[in-house]
Amino acid sequence: MSQEAADAVIELYQENSSAWVGLRGQTLFEQPWLDRFLSVTAKGGRQILDLGCGSGQPIAEYLIANGYKITGVDGAAALTETAREHFPEHTWIVADMRNLPALGRFHGLIAWHSFFHLTPEDQRPMFDIFSRLCHPGAALMFTSGTALGELIGTFEGQPLYHGSLDPTEYQSLLYENGFNLLEHVEDDPTCGGATIWLAQKCT
Repeated sequence: MSQEAADAVIELYQENSSAWVGLRGQTLFEQPWLDRFLSVTAKGGRQILDLGCGSGQPIAEYLIANGYKITGVDGAAALTETAREHFPEHTWIVADMRNLPALGRFHGLIAWHSFFHLTPEDQRPMFDIFSRLCHPGAALMFTSGTALGELIGTFEGQPLYHGSLDPTEYQSLLYENGFNLLEHVEDDPTCGGATIWLAQKCT
């Protein structure tokens, strides 16, 4: 069941893109964390990669408003098309984050409420990908679970997969791939209960 749900995540968001946009809304409760992320983004750099960008609202929209150039990636074509309609001057790509086209390097990388839809086995090699996508000094921010395992939620009445590694493994993977851990908060009550990691690529 869990593997079937993991394999169905992109299709689930594709088929229910309008519902996701409505449920997500425009309330930017993530703003304090986005501000921390921007405060450690590589100095002088304006290129940010948003993995699992959804419709581009409100997170990418906030980054754009702060003067950053966004490359957004999402597996759900319907969501990237919505982002493209709202922000045509930025780059929106339909792709699975596990199999990205050549993108170059960025001054910041965010995978907010998207990375945790990968299985633990698929999350581990992503840290090498993160490293190769980041300039020295780049900020990396992602959300996760709080312990090694899998959970199945629901979205529009269908199973929605979530996976996580153990916090100590996340720390090790960050270190092994050239990142310094700056902040880690579990179940942040000020941010909808999100578990957040903020790191910076070593120079």
